Amino acid sequence: MSLFDIENIAFTILGYDLSYIELIGTLFGFISVILAARANILTWPTGIINEVAFFILFYQVQLYSDMYLQVYFFGVTIYGWYYWKNQNGSRSITNLSKKWRFRILLILVITTLMSGYLISKVHLYFSEIFSQPASYPYWDALTTMSSIVATVLLSRKIIETWVLWIIVDIISVVLYLLKGIHLVAIEYFIFLIICVVGLRNWRNKL
Repeated sequence: MSLFDIENIAFTILGYDLSYIELIGTLFGFISVILAARANILTWPTGIINEVAFFILFYQVQLYSDMYLQVYFFGVTIYGWYYWKNQNGSRSITNLSKKWRFRILLILVITTLMSGYLISKVHLYFSEIFSQPASYPYWDALTTMSSIVATVLLSRKIIETWVLWIIVDIISVVLYLLKGIHLVAIEYFIFLIICVVGLRNWRNKL
């Protein structure tokens, strides 16, 4: 049995079997979000470990939108790490105009509907890869699209990133509880608290 197999259990907590892959992803995700709330550049390398672990985990629980999302996260993480390191990365925190807020809302609605439909059919198009249909495809797509936009905003130090992360965390807690990956659900509840703190901290800096 591989270390990355969800059936490979690290230990049991209150009757819940915690796999190594869920433990690794959860731990480094937690560290990365705390560092982001503090605007600390180490949020990016710790985020890479989280992304790789969760890519493997989400494939095994059929949350395919979340799985693909980790690939995107990886690319933006590299960009964000570079951006924060260079001279422009030291710029102050900013916020979006009303026009851009409306545009982002419209983009999220359209892309969520399109992505949700495609993900709901992925097991039909690629049955040799995806043996099971996607779980909660439209809600999963909403968290995916919102996370894509939020990561870009984070990489550019735009404060609305925290509003989107709060929405993502609320939905994710429910999804992960329904899918039985309880530690990840608990982690996202903690993320929700950290994001509220992060929003407050960035507002103060703004």
